[in-house]
Amino acid sequence: MPKVSIVLPVYNVAQYIGKCTESLLNQTLDDLEVFFVDDHGPDNSMQIAKQLVQGHRRAAEFHFIETPQNMGAGMARNFAIEKCTGEYIAFVDSDDWIEPTMFEDLYNRAKQFDADICYGQGSQDFSDGRPSNLLKNPDIAEGPISHQDRAFFLANYVSYFWTFIYKRSLIIDKNIRYPEERCADDSFFVACALFTAKTAAHVNKVFYHYLIRENSVVTTKNPTKYLKRLTVFKKLLAYAKEQGVYEEFKPEIDFLYVKKGYLVSSFNYIVNVETPTTTELKRIRQEVEAEVPGYRDNAYLRKSLSTRCTDWLLGCLPKLALKIVPVYVRKSGVLV
Repeated sequence: MPKVSIVLPVYNVAQYIGKCTESLLNQTLDDLEVFFVDDHGPDNSMQIAKQLVQGHRRAAEFHFIETPQNMGAGMARNFAIEKCTGEYIAFVDSDDWIEPTMFEDLYNRAKQFDADICYGQGSQDFSDGRPSNLLKNPDIAEGPISHQDRAFFLANYVSYFWTFIYKRSLIIDKNIRYPEERCADDSFFVACALFTAKTAAHVNKVFYHYLIRENSVVTTKNPTKYLKRLTVFKKLLAYAKEQGVYEEFKPEIDFLYVKKGYLVSSFNYIVNVETPTTTELKRIRQEVEAEVPGYRDNAYLRKSLSTRCTDWLLGCLPKLALKIVPVYVRKSGVLV
């Protein structure tokens, strides 16, 4: 059994896939299994990766598969999960790159605690040369995940899913898969793992380099993105209820939904739609109120001044929100 199975969806990344592939070939952990998933992009990304792997001493660990048709990154990952045989599964985006000891350090640490999940830290790098930003996961105790630690991680939730390795048995037994919507699928996946993992470990090192580039999926405008995001977070609430964790962690999960589902979806709508209206902003708010009744009484929301003010702006001054949000997004550089 391989120690770690690594999954990479590949689509239109010819300029970047070489560095990514070399960082995988240079991993210090022995006994890996790597799946490059061809999602039918228009360029020669797969050919570049194959040429780099061919003749390399680790070539037998690398596998090149293709989806039946273009499916998007999330569904391409699902396609590969079914073929993974490793003790742990990890995900790398094919325009990013990783440090040589990433999987050796994470795997060895995970084994010390028999961890369902083990995570490191990441770095947000920019193709235009801007300084990098640290992408840090919340700190929790290693070993069995206590109620307090799980609540803390969910209340301070971030979706750096590629900084984790996940025990394959967790993914299979808890039926954790990426949703078909091509938006927030990574947020859904890592949240489901956080809902259901019993044990955790971590290594406080920056292993993963997440590249922000022009014309990538996360920077391309999409007028339906907000609708897909709302759908994904509805599915996340449903999964939490299905797994029996919603009532125990209702304040944390509701807060996650409000922040990442409602507020980010509203920003998505304002920024990505050519002529946004206050009518649709109100409809989005009504949808959230139906999913999470009385969410404004949430203890975490009441403690978070920025979140509370954003909610107030969208609900009470939607016309002003239509003017302010694009300016804020442009100046802050936040991705929506």
